[in-house]
Amino acid sequence: MGTFERYLSVWVGLSIVLGVVLGNLMPDAFAVVAGLEFAHVNIVIAVLIWVMIYPMMIQIDFSSIKDVRKSPKGLVLTLVVNWLIKPFTMAALGWLFFRVFFAGWVDPQTATEYIAGMILLGVAPCTAMVFVWSQLTKGDPNYTLVQVSVNDLIMVVAFAPITALLLGVSDIQVPWDTLLSSVLLYVVLPLVAGALTRYVLQKKNDDQALDAFVGGLKPWSMIGLLATVVLLFGFQAETILAQPQDILLIAIPLLIQTYGIFFVAFYAAKKLKLSHKIAAPACMIATSNFFELAVAVAISLFGLHSGAALATVVGVLVEVPVMLSLVAIANRSRHLFVEQES
Repeated sequence: MGTFERYLSVWVGLSIVLGVVLGNLMPDAFAVVAGLEFAHVNIVIAVLIWVMIYPMMIQIDFSSIKDVRKSPKGLVLTLVVNWLIKPFTMAALGWLFFRVFFAGWVDPQTATEYIAGMILLGVAPCTAMVFVWSQLTKGDPNYTLVQVSVNDLIMVVAFAPITALLLGVSDIQVPWDTLLSSVLLYVVLPLVAGALTRYVLQKKNDDQALDAFVGGLKPWSMIGLLATVVLLFGFQAETILAQPQDILLIAIPLLIQTYGIFFVAFYAAKKLKLSHKIAAPACMIATSNFFELAVAVAISLFGLHSGAALATVVGVLVEVPVMLSLVAIANRSRHLFVEQES
């Protein structure tokens, strides 16, 4: 790991501060960028995430994807945590904090909306940023692709009924344009571009050229991550300064949920004797969220300025720094896992 990557958490911290400062100094400029959306997916953010995950897509060897079936435990772990544990623990934590611990600080209606926003985050497993976390933990790119793809397929049929169950709402309208556009922008297009790039570079069976090309893209991948952080915090800079107490109240149970789910998945991966290159991405997929989908549904159900929308936005704000801390934990625990899955 290079010097820049070693201190990535420092650069992210500086990017957070820069985003908040610039967002307050130039709110109109950030408003223009924030308005560049299609189906609740910000185009600029999508491009930056695309830049981040493109190098990993180049490393995917389609001829090796078939080998995933030989080690199904990592995929099973991801699916169990994402769909049978995570949504329900998120709902329980939301209720515990906003109906019990914070009941005296938040009015009942707002508390209900905050809980709803947390639930929406819990029911939407991540699609795009998982590739970044997998790359930073040296995860198996082929296996990560399969895990993300299967999660996306399940999300199509499971998101609405689980959300309806936990929210107590009978008619959940899934924003299909957001879901499909995100999958297209974050998975399909970079995957095709990566496959084509790999094909061209491997024409002469020159693996060194492939490694050199991917290595040359890594700095751009990190720049894309930092630029994303600046934009995300810049978009919400005024809200962060105007409602710091509410941001903190929402962040507390979200942080407990995130670290809790990670360590549940981590412990299970250790018990299942997964190799680190499969265990680390599995834990990351189980932990992170598909925030575009959560935000879109929150706005659709409760309105743009609702507590539910704010809760999903706080989920966006805490995700990058928290996930980087989990990447560090995963990398430092490499010695605890077997080299190959048994």
